[in-house]
Amino acid sequence: MKQAITESYFIEQIVGDEYNSMTYEGAKALFGWVEELEADTGEEMEFDRVAIRCYWTEYENIGMALNEYYDLKTVADLSNNTVVIEIPDTDRLLVQEF
Repeated sequence: MKQAITESYFIEQIVGDEYNSMTYEGAKALFGWVEELEADTGEEMEFDRVAIRCYWTEYENIGMALNEYYDLKTVADLSNNTVVIEIPDTDRLLVQEF
């Protein structure tokens, strides 16, 4: 049994999680990515805000993200290793930890 999750509920749960530092825009971008992934694969995803907190990091910009991964030099390098979601109308991005 799976529960349908609305965009507003998803964002509220992520942004309202005191242990998660993701912004509203980041949570919205992640929700869109998950919805697209579900449509592409035909599989429903489980909502787990703790897993989201553990597996996704929002960075202010690509430079800050690349500082975390010393052997990577470009966004392409990072994208070749994990999922990178650019947050619309900002320099911020979400990176799935690997």
